[in-house]
Amino acid sequence: MGSVYLSSLNAEQKIELRKKLFQIQQGACFICQKAVHPELHADAIDIDHIEPLNSGGRDDQSNFALTHSNCNRSKQDSDLRVARVLKLYDSICEHVAPKDTNLGHVLSQYGGALYDLPIVNNNGSIEISLTDINQNETVTSPLLIDRLSGFRSFHAEIPIAYLHHDDQINPRPIGRQLRGLILEFFRGNPQLHVGLGWLDLPTGENSSRAKIRIFDGQHKIAAQVLLGVKALPIRIFVNPDRDRLLNANTNAGTTLRQIAFDKSVQRRLGGTILLKRIDRFRADNARLTDDWSFSERDLVRHFRGEARAVQRYVLDNIRNSITHHEENRLRDFIEFSGKGKEKPFSYSSIEKTFYSFFINQEMLETAWDFRADTGENKREIEKQQIIRLMNMIADLIYVGSFDTERGTDRIESAVQNGEDIPDDHLCAYRMAKEEILYCWLKYVRSVAQQYFIMQGQPIADDKLFQTLFPEALWSNIKNFIINLRKLPLWKDHEMSITVFGGKANYSFWESIFSTGSSPQGQRVLAEPINLIAMIQS
Repeated sequence: MGSVYLSSLNAEQKIELRKKLFQIQQGACFICQKAVHPELHADAIDIDHIEPLNSGGRDDQSNFALTHSNCNRSKQDSDLRVARVLKLYDSICEHVAPKDTNLGHVLSQYGGALYDLPIVNNNGSIEISLTDINQNETVTSPLLIDRLSGFRSFHAEIPIAYLHHDDQINPRPIGRQLRGLILEFFRGNPQLHVGLGWLDLPTGENSSRAKIRIFDGQHKIAAQVLLGVKALPIRIFVNPDRDRLLNANTNAGTTLRQIAFDKSVQRRLGGTILLKRIDRFRADNARLTDDWSFSERDLVRHFRGEARAVQRYVLDNIRNSITHHEENRLRDFIEFSGKGKEKPFSYSSIEKTFYSFFINQEMLETAWDFRADTGENKREIEKQQIIRLMNMIADLIYVGSFDTERGTDRIESAVQNGEDIPDDHLCAYRMAKEEILYCWLKYVRSVAQQYFIMQGQPIADDKLFQTLFPEALWSNIKNFIINLRKLPLWKDHEMSITVFGGKANYSFWESIFSTGSSPQGQRVLAEPINLIAMIQS
């Protein structure tokens, strides 16, 4: 965003501003912290806002900084304070090698890993004093015992001067994966999980000096250290069995795979964040709380520093409003918590098919409430028509046919073993497999495209569902789904081993639908899918 203030300055005033910033910054580039030479760099110096205007920064002298032009144009964030942190981290990586950089390298650059901790075990409580950094008061923390493992630990805020990286239990490098965490903490969001360390007290001694070795949470600690934090909350194990710590830390990242939000929860959170961004947009622009006269694109432009995130929140909100709409009957057949065994669709497959094919990913330029009262709002048309398609599929294939008690567990194995799997259940299960669903929903899209072409109004793929479908088109789509469901392969038990026996990719089923045969030449359909024939009643 351009600066009205800078544009108002004449050449002489700009020179004066440059001199003033040069003095304030003691001759160093704000981003890389290396020298700016007034003469040698005269044509390669930028003046830019420290905090971007679209993030609330002021357009005056207090919010300007002097940078090398190449530093400013290659910056990794629009906020110069964050760009500086990322640049400093890059310089650490360059000295070490990006693939090897770990917490120890960051600590060594910022005054960390200097001392062992003075510590006393005093009858079930831990006493420490930070005398090396001139903090002489005694800090007492209870020594806690984990009832299952028997491990003892205490919690304390520890200056980084006393923190050391454990490259045995946690040899994993940080690499260049810190930008997201740096932004998270820079924006004032708290650290949700404390770092974990351990220390040894010599047997028979209550007081000693011990080295705190950090074995978990190094990314979060490194990000905060880079932002200037000098002390961090740490959980510290006392005299632990290090082999068990190693096993636990390894299991967390492998067999247990640390739990993350599933996609459906992410979409809900994205929708919630979107509402907060809308409130901020209104406040920033002195709009009323019920004003919807701005567009999706206006919102993204306003939050330029986080444009991609805001665009994602808009799309999250659309997905979420479709998925959890009270009239969406297909949602009863969607598994939202990863790979369940009760319902035929995973949420991930819904995103890769319905939402990937039918939601326009581009931000609209029309007002949020544009023609909402007349039923001509493109987003509302899009959402309502996707829900109608989902309901049609639910009614024709799943409601009353798919038994959630039988579920999806080892269906093909059961068929191969001669178990009695109802034909309707088997058909519904097979048609919901992601690679199959992906291919036949493309045909649904083609049915709609062909209809509009025949009417003399071809419509771009991404805008297809934002165009109101006439009832004649809905009839074609319904006929296609009915005729697709009637194909013999869905109930063919002999194909359980050959066609449905393993995980196939999209191209496998594209070949079957377009040629009638698998890529290996096995005949699956009597003839390829013919759209004209399939839309007939």
